[in-house]
Amino acid sequence: MEYTKLISVSGLPGLFELVGSKTDGAIAKSLLDQQTRFISSRQHQFSHLESIEVYTTHENVNLAEVFMAMKKSAEALPNDKDDKAVKQYFEKAYPAIDFGRVYASDLKKMVKWFKIISDNNIEPVLPAADEEEAEAEA
Repeated sequence: MEYTKLISVSGLPGLFELVGSKTDGAIAKSLLDQQTRFISSRQHQFSHLESIEVYTTHENVNLAEVFMAMKKSAEALPNDKDDKAVKQYFEKAYPAIDFGRVYASDLKKMVKWFKIISDNNIEPVLPAADEEEAEAEA
C-alpha cells in the first residue's frame, strides 16, 4: 500500500486507500476494518493525505513531514483523547507547529492517522520535488 493512495473522508473515521473512482464518488478500502465500499461524493469530501499541509511558525509543511518527525521522535504517542497531552507531545516532536492556527482536534487527528499508517506499515512520502521544479521551470 502506498502513502500516495491514502485519503481522508469527511464524516468517516480513519483513513482509506483509494481503490478506484467513479463520476459520483470513489471506491475506497478502510484501513481500520479493511472493508471496501463505495463513498458518494455527494455526501462526503475527499482529501489526499499527500496534499494536506500543516501551519507552522514559518512556511506551511506537508503532513508527511510531520509524520516523519513523529516517527523519529523518542516521545511515546499520547492518548488522542487528552488535549493537553497531545499538545505537549507536538511541542516536543514538532515544535514548529503554529498552535494558534492548528486546533487541538487537528492535532488529535494527526495522532490517530499516524497510528493507522504505522499499524499498516505505510511510509509517509513527501511530494516529489522533481514535479515542483518542472512546474517552476515551465
